[in-house]
Amino acid sequence: MNRKRVLVTGGAGFIGSHLCKRLLEMGNLVLCMDNLFTGDIRNISDFTNNSSFEFLKHDITLPFNTEADQIYNLACPASPVHYQHEPIETMKACTLGTLNVLSVAVKNNARILQASTSEVYGDPAIHPQVETYNGNVNPIGPRACYDEGKRVAETLFFDFHRMYGLEIRVARIFNTYGPNMQPDDGRVVSNFINQAINCEDITIYGDGLQTRSFCYISDLIEGLISLMNYDISNFIEPINLGNPHEITIMNLAKIIIELTNAKSSIIHKEFPINDPVKRNPCIELAKKTLKWQPKVSLLDGLKETIHYFQK
Repeated sequence: MNRKRVLVTGGAGFIGSHLCKRLLEMGNLVLCMDNLFTGDIRNISDFTNNSSFEFLKHDITLPFNTEADQIYNLACPASPVHYQHEPIETMKACTLGTLNVLSVAVKNNARILQASTSEVYGDPAIHPQVETYNGNVNPIGPRACYDEGKRVAETLFFDFHRMYGLEIRVARIFNTYGPNMQPDDGRVVSNFINQAINCEDITIYGDGLQTRSFCYISDLIEGLISLMNYDISNFIEPINLGNPHEITIMNLAKIIIELTNAKSSIIHKEFPINDPVKRNPCIELAKKTLKWQPKVSLLDGLKETIHYFQK
């Protein structure tokens, strides 16, 4: 009776593939939509023969129609390497794509979740970041296609809620890591691990004192599903999902070197433009409303991720 038809856009990506797997385990019918720009068909190969799973290669910037009870909108390049390489396509995914997905949600009267990002806070002037903080984003910088694109997507979600009564959920996702990450996605965890296991120097941008907070993928997936299924229909507040354990990039590099028994040296390069100096979520709202908080420690999560890349 609780079985749902769930659309996951960007479902062949890092987060999307784990979400599809968990939704299938819960007994749902899952439609995975992806144009495979940054997604990888290998991420979903384990369940392509599952009768409850369907894959559709499609770009959400083009109109489409399907039936769905719930929609998770994850379709957007999420790493700096990818979105800075294709900034216009990234903005189109956040605007035209979001409009198309929202229109499908209205037609189906489906609850819809937007995978937003901590990047909506920009280089934050407050720390840790709370959902009521409006951010400090450069609208014309090299990261703006993603940062501002996600902010526009949130705006569209709330406008559709106000105009059509659409049930929306907005998750602001902080740094997440784990298996199915692409080795060349430019994210710090995958960069460090692959440099270490290939006996290369570890590249740190800046002095390494900038901080991040890393959430293991299984914890994030449970947070997303809890948010989607939170039973208060008029709950529409954006909500932070991430691990509040803060660590410097320098210390992260040292931990990965130790876990991989690497002989790598640490080298420093110029700090990227508009890259945040601090990033740490306040998750009190998630703890209070969803009864959710991360369970996987950084060490345990890194061990699993290192094992994945070593394979």
